[in-house]
Amino acid sequence: MNFKKGIVLGITSGIVAGGVGTLYNSIYNEAFYTDFSSVLNPTGIFIASIIGCLLMGMGYVVAARLKRPLLIPILNVLYCILSFASIIGVLNYKFPLTMDADMIGAFPGLAIPMHFFPALSFLALVPFFWKHESRN
Repeated sequence: MNFKKGIVLGITSGIVAGGVGTLYNSIYNEAFYTDFSSVLNPTGIFIASIIGCLLMGMGYVVAARLKRPLLIPILNVLYCILSFASIIGVLNYKFPLTMDADMIGAFPGLAIPMHFFPALSFLALVPFFWKHESRN
């Protein structure tokens, strides 16, 4: 995979993840009558998703340049582990004092699934941008 394809893959999958995250945010807020816009807004969701996916794309570019086919599955596992590890930040988040305690309890249900959207969209879109070479 060349650098240009890595950038396009990262931006495209980041936009998809940001769109899904924003949609999930609005559905969740409507369903549970919450408003976390002071903590989690669509702009932040899109920026975080695009940055995360761009970093994943650059990982693929580096792996392709090293010509190590086994590195791709290792990267995929690493991306999943890092997505899972990132939920620690959600669990340790310090909320503004003005937020209702009941609303604070609903926040992990909103934010934790969003941490998996960038990796899911990236791994789903990789086959459209890169044909894997056979290891045989």
